[in-house]
Amino acid sequence: MDIKDTARPLDGAGVSALLRSLPARPLLLGLGEARHFVGELGELRNEIFRHLVEHEGYRSFAVESDCLMGLVVDDYITTGAGTLDDVMERGFSHGFGASPANRDLVRWMRAYNEEHDEKLRFFGFDGPLEYWAASPRQALTALYALLDGPLPRTVVTREILDTLLGPDDRWSNEAAAMDPSQSIGRSADARRLRLIADDLVALLDTQAPQLSPEDRERAALYGRTATGLLRYHYWMADASPERWTRLSALRDAMMAANLRAVAEHGPALVFAGNLHLQRNKSLMPFGDQSLEWWSAGAITATHLGDRYAFLASALGTVGDDTPPPDTVEGVLSTLPWDHSLIDARRLAEAITKPAARISRDFAYFPLDPAQLDTIDAVVFLKQAVRLSMGAAPS
Repeated sequence: MDIKDTARPLDGAGVSALLRSLPARPLLLGLGEARHFVGELGELRNEIFRHLVEHEGYRSFAVESDCLMGLVVDDYITTGAGTLDDVMERGFSHGFGASPANRDLVRWMRAYNEEHDEKLRFFGFDGPLEYWAASPRQALTALYALLDGPLPRTVVTREILDTLLGPDDRWSNEAAAMDPSQSIGRSADARRLRLIADDLVALLDTQAPQLSPEDRERAALYGRTATGLLRYHYWMADASPERWTRLSALRDAMMAANLRAVAEHGPALVFAGNLHLQRNKSLMPFGDQSLEWWSAGAITATHLGDRYAFLASALGTVGDDTPPPDTVEGVLSTLPWDHSLIDARRLAEAITKPAARISRDFAYFPLDPAQLDTIDAVVFLKQAVRLSMGAAPS
């Protein structure tokens, strides 16, 4: 099979043809990043999303960014609250607000909503964490404020919550990432807060009928985030060798829970690192360890089945790093188009025993040749020029 028989130029018609070829119409279409902060990939993502909105009925966009900060962006695109500059500063984590492509996307989504009755929605689906984690204050207090009943008003007051939470900097202590003894996660205050968060989530279920759909959606997000953060902090205080594997798995599980909530709004484009969206286990070297855990995409696919689809991105030349000709990226670099859409399973049949690429760019995660049959399609950029290191993790 000629390699060109597995590929076509990346354009709207190709994306629509891909959707028609899938076993079912996906509720979540994951577009992975092989590397964060690639300007050309962000621009292609925007073109794909515009096509999906205008021709395929998509109305939601989700990105690997803080789920609570994402509320700022969603408010802006749906109601016009705030200014674009403020939204880009306060609505994204990991440095993603500085991305010109993200700014263009938010501007376009706001303009679309000004002209249409059926509104587009924006979601962050990462937790409020890096390798360390934020205070659960925002999530807990916001959930508390939405509820009404005996638990929050008599047994647990707002003053008690504030006392147990204490200063936010004792939660967001970056040194705790590498030193479990500096984590607050297993203190008496944190343990009590975990019980309170659990009770508040249970109370939400009992009061769901009296809340508006908007308040139920936000309260559920606050509940997921509060319990997820407190669980993450608990395991940050763990000193066992499994600590980082557990933390990585917990982060992706939080992502997956948020993605299932996004799917309830209908078809959405999801943009995040390949490692988070792939169907197979994620593998990542970390110091002298090799971490292995189930990705958010694998968890989501378990729940959604064929209603989840995954497009992995791959790059040819990255800066001055050119792929060897016997790697998947090297083979794809022979295609005549700058941007290609490749049927990954047919590609796996067309190439024989490709070598694994070892990139000199540590921020780039090459395609794993052994996993091509778990990918629905590959979005390939022959060359990536506009790169920045940014602040985002994998």
